[in-house]
Amino acid sequence: MEVNELTSSIHGTVKELSSDFNYNNNEVAIILAAGHGKRIKSQTSKMLHKIWEVPTVERVYNACRNAIEGINLLLVVGIKADDVMEVIGKRPNTLYAFQEQQNGTGHAVQVALDKIEVQKFRGIVYVLPGDMGLIDKETIRMFRSEFKKSGSDMMVLTGIYNGDPALNSYGRIVRVKEIDIDGNSSETDCGKVIEIIEHKDILHLDENKPYILNFHGKKYSYTKEELINNNEFNSGVYAFDYQKLVSLINKLSSNNVQKEIYITDLIDLFNKNGFTVNAVSPENQHVLMGFNNKSVLWEMEEIARNNAYEKLKDIIEIADPDDFFIDEHVIEDILEMDSKGIPLDIKIGKGVYIGKGVKLNYNLTLKKNVFVNCNVIFGKNVTIWENVHLSCFQNQKLIIGDEVEILWGDIIKGNIVIGDKSRIESSVNMTGSDEFPVIIGKNVLIKGTSYVFGSLIEDDIFIEHSVLIKKKIEKLYKKDGTIQPIKFYLPLPEGMDTVEDL
Repeated sequence: MEVNELTSSIHGTVKELSSDFNYNNNEVAIILAAGHGKRIKSQTSKMLHKIWEVPTVERVYNACRNAIEGINLLLVVGIKADDVMEVIGKRPNTLYAFQEQQNGTGHAVQVALDKIEVQKFRGIVYVLPGDMGLIDKETIRMFRSEFKKSGSDMMVLTGIYNGDPALNSYGRIVRVKEIDIDGNSSETDCGKVIEIIEHKDILHLDENKPYILNFHGKKYSYTKEELINNNEFNSGVYAFDYQKLVSLINKLSSNNVQKEIYITDLIDLFNKNGFTVNAVSPENQHVLMGFNNKSVLWEMEEIARNNAYEKLKDIIEIADPDDFFIDEHVIEDILEMDSKGIPLDIKIGKGVYIGKGVKLNYNLTLKKNVFVNCNVIFGKNVTIWENVHLSCFQNQKLIIGDEVEILWGDIIKGNIVIGDKSRIESSVNMTGSDEFPVIIGKNVLIKGTSYVFGSLIEDDIFIEHSVLIKKKIEKLYKKDGTIQPIKFYLPLPEGMDTVEDL
């Protein structure tokens, strides 16, 4: 596809997937998701790399949505724009803006603000990087509260670097000192943000000369060593008074080596125009992590796993804290079950994967490497042995009754109901489609190398070494009162005329 054609197509998708801006809500979050991330070394957009099975940009989106009811969301897309928009899709109060040229974070905000009608909106604008996949609703609520409480016109969410200052490559937050160079008190200006100075710029400073900054008619002095040892850094998350932001955003220039427009330059513009800039840092520093390479992405994944384990470790048994996955919605269900005060007795083996839509139940054992995904609904007192695969599509349900046991290596997929006290032994595959579900009655035993598709099996039936495709198995009593078992049932072969001896 030609460049012009591709651009036109993206603009079409932007229009198609964007919903209306809700001007009755006075808050909007701009998520910067236009970059691809060269250092991640992947064909996949940086924004779509997953943390705990959720694309990082979707995590940022969800954190904003869950933190502030009815907030408008504005995603700036660029490289791999279609892929990013497809993940979020069309949602209420969600708009997209296409940044055709990657001209910096300030330019991305300019592109986003073009989507808002100036005369209709009076409120707060939040700006967040799309790769900050560990940020949570609690942090955003805190940031929002601090911004409103401070009466600031701009606020920066900052991090505190705890490592070797020489290894801190982040831009430092430079605040107003208590005393200026003449010994005068800074009074109410104390602690306000003067600027963000980049690490590389600090390194170019002369060690023997003080770094002097002017603020509200007073001068403040900083040594090179002082700036290097400053452990407060810029996270890339901001809050603005909208009217003040739009009055200054187009005054940003690209007069720098990179020839890009940076959002950090707004601090200087706000200060020069008599507006207030403050900063605040979250309690949990890991929420500010972003990534540019695979190793940091893996660190973030480990933090997400540790967070999940910490929530569950005293509620259910997890065999290996370093090797499991439980979807966040399932974790919420577990916490809700625990709040009822009834012991869950859920045991999760090493390597178990429990995806979105799964409903767990009391006294459930999932042994090593069990995979469960989508609308799988467990009854009580169920045991699933090693390497079993249980899944279905989103429009389907796989329902497992009480006291069911499923043995090693079985693959059970699709629209299926397994009745109470049934036992599915090893080497069994079952598939239920939308048109032909599998319905298995109570107290059924299926064993041997068997395959079942789209069949109805009544209660108390024994099946061994059989292939059942779209069959109804009725309970038939023999003369001695026992139930007729099904053994070695095989359908007639098809395509025999294509097979010959060598």
